[in-house]
Formats: sequence, C-alpha cells, structure tokens
Amino acid sequence: MRPEFRQLRLEQLERSLQPFMSAREVSRPQKGWIRALRQALGMTLKELAMRMKSSLPVVAQFERSEAEYRITLKSLRQAADALGCELVYALVPKQGNIRELMERRAREEATNDVLAVEHTMALENQAVGRVKEKIDQEAKRLLKK
Repeated sequence: MRPEFRQLRLEQLERSLQPFMSAREVSRPQKGWIRALRQALGMTLKELAMRMKSSLPVVAQFERSEAEYRITLKSLRQAADALGCELVYALVPKQGNIRELMERRAREEATNDVLAVEHTMALENQAVGRVKEKIDQEAKRLLKK
C-alpha cells in the first residue's frame, strides 16, 4: 500500500475505533453476555430458544460456548438479535492506540532484522556496533513502507 494511502487508512481506522477504546476496561461476565442479559431480562432458556427458533439444548450450548470463548460470531449475533440487542464487534489494541501498536510492531521487526544481521557480521568479525541507532533507522524505514 502506498504510504499516503496507508496513512489515510490509519487515520480512518483510529477514528472508527475511538468509541471502542473504553471497552478494554469492561470485563465480560464470567458466564458470558448471553446468560447475563437473558437473566437480567428475566428470560428463561426456553423463551430464548423460542425467540431464536432453536432447541433448548442448542441455546444452552450457545451459553456454554460463549463462556468458554468458543462461540461463533454467527451464533452470538443470533442470540443478540433474540435478546433485542446489537452485537458490537471490534479489535482494539491492548495498550495505546493503533499508531502506537504499528510503531511497536515496526520496532520489533526492526530489532529482529538488525540483530540477525549484527550477529552474522559478528560471526564474520565485521560487526560495526551502534545497534540501537540501526534499529531506530530500520523502524522508521518500515513505518514509511
């Protein structure tokens, strides 16, 4: 991707993810959102199964699957619809923002590349040092790609 388009895409993504950044602070109910919402609404498994046009064992399995992080997005969307909810889905950086995540990734890649070359050069008794400086340069180059 051309650098100017990559920069534009990054800015668009940062704007899109901004409302979701605070979601990092929210912990999922131990037994999952489906069960928590169903119980808060005073809905039985049987009622939820009827709303989902599914069987009681299948809906119970959905709840277990979500609690065990094994549910599909399709199933989660079905349950959300039946509960009168909207499934909101996003991937947000564990720390910082997208730009910082991108910079950390570039720095990791640069560190691996520079250290590999430096090691090879050292084996050939040609190491030149200034590794930190080289990592910084390589990270900047990777970010411009």
